[in-house]
Amino acid sequence: MTSDDLTELKETIEAELPAGLSVTDVMYEGPQLIVYTDTPQEFAEHDGLVRRLARTLRKRLTIRPTSDGLVPVGEAKSTILDIIPEEAEIGDLEFYPETGEVLIEAEKAGLAVGRHGSTLREITQEVGWTPEVLRTPPIESSTVSNVRNFLKQERAERRTFLKRVGDRIHRTSTHETEWVRVTTLGCCREVGRAGFILSTPETRILIDCGDKPGAEGEVPYLQAPEANPLPDLDAVVLTHAHLDHSALLPLLFKYGYDGPIYTTAPTRDLMGLLQLDYLSVATKEGRTPPYTSEMVREALKHTITLEYGDVTDIAPDIKLTLHNAGHILGSAIAHFHIGDGLHNIIFSGDIHYTKTRLFNGAVTDFPRAETLILESTYGRRGDYQTDQEDSEERLLELITETYNNQGKVVIPSFAVGRSQELMLVLEEAMRTDRIPTMPIYLDGMIREATAIHTAYPEFLRDGLRRQILHQDHNPFLAEQFRQVDGGEEMRERIASGDPCIILSTSGMVTGGPIMSWLELLGREPTNTLIFVGYQAAGTLGRRLQSGNRELPLSDQSGRTTRVTLRFRVESVSGFSGHADRAGLEEFVKTMNPRPQTILCVHGDEDATDQLSSALYQKFNARTYAPRNLETFRFV
Repeated sequence: MTSDDLTELKETIEAELPAGLSVTDVMYEGPQLIVYTDTPQEFAEHDGLVRRLARTLRKRLTIRPTSDGLVPVGEAKSTILDIIPEEAEIGDLEFYPETGEVLIEAEKAGLAVGRHGSTLREITQEVGWTPEVLRTPPIESSTVSNVRNFLKQERAERRTFLKRVGDRIHRTSTHETEWVRVTTLGCCREVGRAGFILSTPETRILIDCGDKPGAEGEVPYLQAPEANPLPDLDAVVLTHAHLDHSALLPLLFKYGYDGPIYTTAPTRDLMGLLQLDYLSVATKEGRTPPYTSEMVREALKHTITLEYGDVTDIAPDIKLTLHNAGHILGSAIAHFHIGDGLHNIIFSGDIHYTKTRLFNGAVTDFPRAETLILESTYGRRGDYQTDQEDSEERLLELITETYNNQGKVVIPSFAVGRSQELMLVLEEAMRTDRIPTMPIYLDGMIREATAIHTAYPEFLRDGLRRQILHQDHNPFLAEQFRQVDGGEEMRERIASGDPCIILSTSGMVTGGPIMSWLELLGREPTNTLIFVGYQAAGTLGRRLQSGNRELPLSDQSGRTTRVTLRFRVESVSGFSGHADRAGLEEFVKTMNPRPQTILCVHGDEDATDQLSSALYQKFNARTYAPRNLETFRFV
């Protein structure tokens, strides 16, 4: 990108402006074009002008005032507080004179924004400052608070970073985009260590970079020629925060990567939470963590968050759009538009086809879709999950039976996604007297992950979103939910007390607080262990699910003994965040347009082979079940 390019953009904008509006400067910050003006009030008076400019320029556009157009901070603060309704419950205002922005934290963010942004426009009309509203979570979240504070502290450095990214995105292409390739770095014929390189003659992008549950040391093949040199990658795209997709992203910064990570805002926050816990668990288990907490902060500092549906330039020849995947909070299907209509590739990430209590189902409508990289976790012929309503009924039956036997129910669950789904089921069941009311203990990061869900209700299913936004009945605030925050002493009290339900990480029984619950509750046959999610091969969860009842446990001195588990072990399907075999087939069937080529990944060898064969037979598409370190050329 040259200064002449920006001058031409500035002239194009000026030609579109009504009389009385001016532009003093334009520059790129990441994918956004920043337009500076000394007439911000006049811009705000023209409703829809920014949207029209964005459509004309086909760019994400932000208007910022110069210092000449700003009302002094003290006066501006008073005016803003007068404009925003008191019911919005403003918590804090932070002014940034260098960019003319003001951050507004509000418990009821919708009231602070106003209908179609009317309140925000009124603020700019009166004081000149560009307002941005952040929602105060109804459940206090240390993660959300820490991430926001960290990014505020790094605001100046992030502006420098974003300008550098903007220059790289909008650089003059040196190669004609005449081909596109995908290289598999992990998660092929296996579950875990997700990683792919998308490359053109001009650009290289990494999609996901995770670990493999239950298999220490098995990581994506980042040493592959297609991935190197790592510092020269143009971008990283993260589909969602689960560790088999995100755990090793900070490692990139350890080895010199200094570019952007594109993802959604909730995925950014959950990524930081899970990665820091990943380091903590490794340390507690005596393993050397692959990176430090400083590298986690570097990853957070380099995130650029996108809303679902935003079409965003991330390289000279690639546009990215994220769509709802229905898997966990903020999970995304990544759509890449390559070249000037040359090819379109969709990475499904992990998807759930139908709606759940938490999320709307995965999006299936796309502008174009020639190639699909499709998860296959439940791709085997017999991988059909029970209907969600039947699954809930079976879960409640098991809980009632255990309660009547004066036992306790322990459910290994991922902190993100399945735990919140279960919380909604259990809260409603107790509120409607379908099961006895009893304490529901949350152990591990579940409470914190739940707080993050309440910070981003716009990513939740419509009805649940309204409950949280209007605070008429927030099910996550039910009094039955209690945090386990007293360590082993509290766990021992719970284990010796009255019947209860325990939701505990880790979901695949690979470490964490679930190990304590196995020791405390496993010897008593009146208790019940219920699996509600996928158990990967090689994990203790898979062995228990398969009938193994011998459990090695280590005491504080390091001595290992074997314990025979006598409690009841049950599995209830239907709560997984993944689509089952029918859901995967329906996802492809209802895709509009339907892809011509499909790569089946992120599943055991049988799952990828069988799904690939079925999709070929049903839809006459070119299908593959690739191995790691294969490269596919699509044009």
